[in-house]
Amino acid sequence: MEVLATRKQFVVIGLGRFGGSVCKELVKLGNEVLAIDRDDKKVNDYAKYTTHAVVGDSTDENLLRSLGIRNFENVVVAIGDNIQASILTTLLLKESGVKNVCVKAKNDYHHKVLEKIGADKIVHPENDMGRRIAQQMSDENVIDFIELSDKYSIVELLASMKLEGKTLVELNIRASFGITILAIKQGETIDISPSPQYKISNKDLLIVIGQNDDIKRFEDQVM
Repeated sequence: MEVLATRKQFVVIGLGRFGGSVCKELVKLGNEVLAIDRDDKKVNDYAKYTTHAVVGDSTDENLLRSLGIRNFENVVVAIGDNIQASILTTLLLKESGVKNVCVKAKNDYHHKVLEKIGADKIVHPENDMGRRIAQQMSDENVIDFIELSDKYSIVELLASMKLEGKTLVELNIRASFGITILAIKQGETIDISPSPQYKISNKDLLIVIGQNDDIKRFEDQVM
């Protein structure tokens, strides 16, 4: 059972694949969501997944004012291909005093403009997913990864037969490679901060954090 510390209110602008997915997940997590899109069919389709859904143009300052947009702390701008609308919407939201504006960027140019006008978080869902798939396909040991920065990641590595029966203290991973094992997953069981005496089994999932080069070095030499 998932428990929320506090119930939050969000606005999601743009009900394409990304925006619609965000709406569903936010509501699933127990939050209130106001959804806005210019397409009445999309609004009707997602009305059942939101607290309130409105047909409207987010570049219309009067519409945003009538919806009380300044009373929301969190707004997700998920407008698809219309970069101009995305930029103008973001500008209006920041001028209205919205504290946290997360915007979907289409390309690097779009990203740079969003930074300049004060977007608080900028995401590239297609690029991010593409990198994850490419990483998984190119390295059979990698089950999943989260890119923390250009240099650091959290990676799920599938333990090989070479590690069968070895303890963490034997491997001395932190001293030898500069990376840290955050947890080990075995089936549905997750061991957070496993003890140095933990014996690795084939097919264990090692969840490690560190510099990308160090993680790769660990894979090449140990996995």
